[in-house]
Amino acid sequence: MNKPLVINNARIIDPSRSLDEMGSIIVDAEGVILAAGSEARNQGAPEGAEIRDASGLVAAPGLVDAQVFLGEPGAEHRETLASAGRAAAAGGITSFIMMPDTDPVIDDIALVEFIRNGARDRSPVRIHPAAALTKGLHGEEMTEIGMLKEAGAVSFTNGRKGLSDSLVLRRAMTYAREFGAVISLEAREKYLGNGVMHEGLFASWLGLSGIPKEAELIPLERDLRIATLTKARYHAAKISVPESVEAIRLARARGANVTCGISINHLSLNENDIGEYRTFFKMYPPLRTESDRTGMVEALAKGDIDIIVSAHDPQDVDTKRLPFGDAADGAIGLETMLAAALRLHHSGQVPLTRLIHAMSTRPAEIFGLEAGTLKPGAKADIVLIDVDEPWIVAKDALLSRSKNTPFEDARFSGRAVATYVGGRLVHSLA
Repeated sequence: MNKPLVINNARIIDPSRSLDEMGSIIVDAEGVILAAGSEARNQGAPEGAEIRDASGLVAAPGLVDAQVFLGEPGAEHRETLASAGRAAAAGGITSFIMMPDTDPVIDDIALVEFIRNGARDRSPVRIHPAAALTKGLHGEEMTEIGMLKEAGAVSFTNGRKGLSDSLVLRRAMTYAREFGAVISLEAREKYLGNGVMHEGLFASWLGLSGIPKEAELIPLERDLRIATLTKARYHAAKISVPESVEAIRLARARGANVTCGISINHLSLNENDIGEYRTFFKMYPPLRTESDRTGMVEALAKGDIDIIVSAHDPQDVDTKRLPFGDAADGAIGLETMLAAALRLHHSGQVPLTRLIHAMSTRPAEIFGLEAGTLKPGAKADIVLIDVDEPWIVAKDALLSRSKNTPFEDARFSGRAVATYVGGRLVHSLA
């Protein structure tokens, strides 16, 4: 039980209700929203309530990050449930979906329960496990989708790996359809996709092997066809080129139940940021061209891309301080996703309400999470954002155990100044 909470004088943006207005948020002692909006101004404060003046701030549903890789269990030196929870809270994220790429792989009920119990005990934010679609992520034998979903898995994925066997995928999608489960896959063609950066002139200059767009498009179009065939719920976890958006648009026109996401890195960075072999910019999909990036920003603004993810993937010095071709893919992003997205707001490319929808309400809808809304009766997961707060990303100030951020020393305008989970303050700059 917490003290009741009243947040006054905020600009309240709640995409779940198409709400953007000045008002107040009233939260009871059980962490449930009683009212949120202009009508809440005149309802008074519950007895003993903590009252916060949010003048100049945006109040929004806590962010929901649908793709986060951790180290626990098996590589706790990179990231734990606790450290990721603290980093997420600092980034305004109140819920995130944890990928099953751990040691051991999250492919049975006991491990789903281990993650849920550990998150409840050690993380300040809500952590939802995604289960492996195939045992051991080997792509050969599907897991017990129904039992894992009942145990609390919110989606099924092959993590960082693509799924090559089309028959296994068809069977998994058919089975998942019966349980209303979401299958979320990265589009990776293992033979075309074994390069280290985007295939193009810049890769040639650097003498690095390239990854063509077709390494994403070929498996994506296969996945979309099988999703149409099976009528399964399919989510393309991380797309990176406008041609993928077009493929998804055509699949939707055929009646496929498909959604898609993009990492904040592919909305903010391009292949040129790799510079002189900077391994913190090595990721999968690889950073694409500037025209690809701007095309994806336009697709996000139009709603063709459903959600933004951090693709948080902590790596340590042993896996990143290597020659570019040998370095591991991945970058951390829990603490910088919001700030990087706000660059698109400040540039006028994507409205603020659309950004919040893509980072909160829409991912909650896709994966069936009780989040992404400020409607009365909902859990009081709230982020207060100063959209103009200037700050510089200092590596040593990051709360993640790993420091492999592509935004080191970046200058941002805007960040989360307070994060509430169930009405409880879990992060504050003050």
